[in-house]
Amino acid sequence: MVLKSLDRQLLPLQGGVAEGYESVARCFSEQLKRGAQIGAGFAVYRRGECVVDLWGGLADVATKRPWNRDTRLVGFSITKGFAAMAFHLLADRGLVDWEAPVAQYWPEFARAGKESMSVATLLNHRGGLAHLDAKLTLADCLDPARADVVRDALEAQRPSHTPGTQQGYHAITFGMYARELFERIAGEDLGVFLRREVFEPTGSDAWLGTPASEEPRFATLYPPKAAARVVNLASRAFTEPQSMEARVFRDFLSPRSVGRAAFLNPSTPGNDMRAYNEPAVTRKVLAWASATASAQGIARAYLPFASRGAFEGRHYLRPESLVPTYRRVGWSDRDLVLQKPLGWSGGFVKEERHIFCPNPESFGHPGMGGALGWADPVEELTIGYIMNRMDWRVRSARILELCRTLYDCEALTEPRQL
Repeated sequence: MVLKSLDRQLLPLQGGVAEGYESVARCFSEQLKRGAQIGAGFAVYRRGECVVDLWGGLADVATKRPWNRDTRLVGFSITKGFAAMAFHLLADRGLVDWEAPVAQYWPEFARAGKESMSVATLLNHRGGLAHLDAKLTLADCLDPARADVVRDALEAQRPSHTPGTQQGYHAITFGMYARELFERIAGEDLGVFLRREVFEPTGSDAWLGTPASEEPRFATLYPPKAAARVVNLASRAFTEPQSMEARVFRDFLSPRSVGRAAFLNPSTPGNDMRAYNEPAVTRKVLAWASATASAQGIARAYLPFASRGAFEGRHYLRPESLVPTYRRVGWSDRDLVLQKPLGWSGGFVKEERHIFCPNPESFGHPGMGGALGWADPVEELTIGYIMNRMDWRVRSARILELCRTLYDCEALTEPRQL
């Protein structure tokens, strides 16, 4: 599909859009002009063809280095969506049974009340393992010499509630458990598997375990300052007491907060999220946060998952393997950690219909600060969004605005169903 060049009025935005998607370019351009973005990329594919390919702003403020089409940075929990892809490929090949006990593949997991916990319960954030009692650091997770210590902490952890009865987002521990489980089943590195089985064949530039050759294309990450984040959350608690952010703030004030424990252990020096965009982290396979990609790379990785398991003549998994992902396997009206309605299916997020996509069959994974990887099998549409100005909200207003504008486009207004 030929993309139309952008009107000069939309500068400094770069790229192009297909006929009928011009409103998305206008929306993104306005975000750049009003300073909502520092630098960002937004890519959309429909039925295997790129219909939105936009980027703009600065990759680095100090040097004025521009954001380019292939600019990349850490996607935080977009990584969890990539890990979920790997498990779906294993399940399609008969190598993992969602309802089998985790201990069938990882015998040492069968400790402290986890003996019968299923793979689905663990990967759908219903295992009561959102936090760890053992105090760990990010450095522990990066050091191969500490691998046994980290593994023992995972195996010794007792669920905070009866597995399967409640849902609490495993913000960090999901990736810790998922990587160990995957590699015991597959017998190989999760990052290597994803690169060979998903990223390279789809033409995605995503990496989990990013090589040094990709680092010149890294953008600088700009998280909100801790004090500003607290002020914003506290203000929301007073002005909109029923908002997600207000509920998160009140939960964090509790000494027994599950959310606080979920996000702060393993700890990061100074609780500074910029550490995750440093080579010491991005070169490692941290299955909760360390994947890097451009917007194009994120969108392309989801292409087979939005098209019944196939893309460009290659069958990645059988169509029937994806059918369960179209419905919510797990749902909570208030997740114990994110304090909002949320669901899961095979490790993928199943959001409220008004958040990213109106079609309930859609799935994917957002990342801290606003990044997004998403698949809509109804429209056969994928979304990739990455930016360097992190938002303090649970769901960034910028990606919500872009997604609403996308689904208001004339090409997507006719109702369809699978």
